[in-house]
Amino acid sequence: MSKSSDEPFRRVEVITSVQRRRRWSVTEKVRLVEEAMQPGMSVSYVARQAGISPSQLFAWKRRMLEGGHAAVQADEDVVGASQVRELEKRVRDLERMLGKKTMEAEILKEALDLARPKKRTSPLLSWSNPEDDTQ
Repeated sequence: MSKSSDEPFRRVEVITSVQRRRRWSVTEKVRLVEEAMQPGMSVSYVARQAGISPSQLFAWKRRMLEGGHAAVQADEDVVGASQVRELEKRVRDLERMLGKKTMEAEILKEALDLARPKKRTSPLLSWSNPEDDTQ
């Protein structure tokens, strides 16, 4: 089987691991999106060259554009979803710990109330004797 020089070289990828999905680094994603945004380039062509689905490249492009737009609109840095999830988990853990400490404090207060003897309340004694009012 001979290969003609007019035919473009076809890329063959051999997957040797058990993983079903390839992991793309951030720099690779950015490079592909930037390449797709070059004048005269199409997303489908760049995706075909990289061996990924065009919809995946469109999704990366949309996320980059939305993230940049949101950052400019809010005048803030863009925070990754994984970082947000991590911080939300930390807040949940801290709230759970606060709830435990609050319950412990309430239980201790109730225990102190039960342990203290109740003071007997006596009727109020007046400072003046009612019999002395006849002066």
